[in-house]
Amino acid sequence: MQQPIRIIHPVCRYAFLLLLHLHWLMSVQAQPRPKSPPAPTFQLVEATISDIHRAFRSGSLTSEQLVNEYLKRIQTYDQPTKLNSIILINPDAVATARALDAEFRKTGKLRPLHGIPVIVKDNFNTKGLQTTGGSIALKGFEPMEDAWQVRKLREAGAVILAKSNMAEWAFTPMHSQSSMAGETLNPYNLAYVPAGSSGGTAAAVAANMGTVGLGSDTGNSIRGPSSHNALVGLRTSLGLVSRYGIIPLYTRNDVGGPMCRTVEDAVRLLEITAGYDPNDPITQNSQGKVPKNYTQFLQKDGLKGAHIGVMRQITDKNIHPEIKQLFNQALLDMTQAGAKVIDVTITDFDLLRANQWCAEFRADVEDYLRTFVKRDTLKTLEDIIRVGGYSDIVRDRITYQQTHTGRAGHPEIPCGDAFTDPLRIKYRKAIEAEMDRLHVDALVYPSWNYPPALVGDAKGYKGDNSQLIAPATGQPAFTIPMGFTTGNLPAGIQFLGRMFDEPTLIRLVYGYEQKTHRRVAPKQFSAIGQ
Repeated sequence: MQQPIRIIHPVCRYAFLLLLHLHWLMSVQAQPRPKSPPAPTFQLVEATISDIHRAFRSGSLTSEQLVNEYLKRIQTYDQPTKLNSIILINPDAVATARALDAEFRKTGKLRPLHGIPVIVKDNFNTKGLQTTGGSIALKGFEPMEDAWQVRKLREAGAVILAKSNMAEWAFTPMHSQSSMAGETLNPYNLAYVPAGSSGGTAAAVAANMGTVGLGSDTGNSIRGPSSHNALVGLRTSLGLVSRYGIIPLYTRNDVGGPMCRTVEDAVRLLEITAGYDPNDPITQNSQGKVPKNYTQFLQKDGLKGAHIGVMRQITDKNIHPEIKQLFNQALLDMTQAGAKVIDVTITDFDLLRANQWCAEFRADVEDYLRTFVKRDTLKTLEDIIRVGGYSDIVRDRITYQQTHTGRAGHPEIPCGDAFTDPLRIKYRKAIEAEMDRLHVDALVYPSWNYPPALVGDAKGYKGDNSQLIAPATGQPAFTIPMGFTTGNLPAGIQFLGRMFDEPTLIRLVYGYEQKTHRRVAPKQFSAIGQ
């Protein structure tokens, strides 16, 4: 007999299916769930501009967070370790970062240096923020306008994070000691100097207390401290970047420029600041010589096919054996990267570089005081001396400026800039003519022939090669890390190029950096921000 068909009521069917679904959910929830990977955290130590902008775009970081992390590092490390790299923190840094974050949320666009915290040497005018040149004579002075380079960085979205310590009035390459903040130490080994005069910027950037930095260079002061602190430092062609609003040492030689942990970051700062400024007439020489952008020359294989000239007159005498070993390894690295190394000898080298320095501090600094400071009590060099407060080295050099002007030798030859001074022009032509004859793209030599000196050891200051060519000739020069000597002390190699040929130098130094990656952060300053 056929069984009758059972019809299930729709409501019962719905209830039955619901019970089955609930049972399935309970069984799934009872299963152990695999743990999701933790959200990636931003690595502050050694972060580049590109790293930071990627984090901004991904939403994992804001400029306000970044600024606060750097401020935390400054508070933790700078004074407690007696590093003394910072004179003043910008009280508006966090608010500026917050405003830049709001701009990014609204526009979805990042300016070239959007939200990037910058350490600025304390001889760059910063509007509304104390600028002293390291001297108590200028304590409390707040400029009414930014220096050209500071303004260009702000327009590109940078955050001025802090002003850095320096050798007072930028007078010595030996150390960075001021009456405002005392003596800056080397973050790689606190028993040693960071060199001068931009030692505060160098130490702060090396210790990751800011993303990038600005320094100034009259003879050594960007490249020397950068070499001693495993940084990339660029002295630009004289006339490529405005010096307007920088407290002068000798305007005929002064440049301001980047001090960074990578070549790319240095190039990004150069790209923002290069070009004509009517406030600094020497920059008219750059017109028609500034490419659309400099980042196009960041070529990983930049050494392939290059011809590198080795200045044996610098590298083969009075050189520390460990520096010599590092330099020889650097030449081998370049050869392995596809470069050809060629020995270069400049005829009459010592004669050409003689009588290149002129004592012009009085005229330059008094012009600065008259233009920017405008204090009745601080108008002359004698007023500066009356206030006092500087080291013995600086005191001796300032006192010398009271009674000396022009060249120490051959005072009858007028002092001029790199485009008008006959001795400077002759020197540059001799250098570039030999480069042309041998078809070399750049000249190389150690930035220092000796490791950093111990703090307080004036006799240990030796081997400074940065002052030998570029200041007088006006040519551009990069220093880039080439390794470390005993005591964890950094050493740098310097690339010197033709006038306004920064593009070639960028290609070469970037190729060397990508081949070697010699920079290492100072270990004792790396705990926070990892």
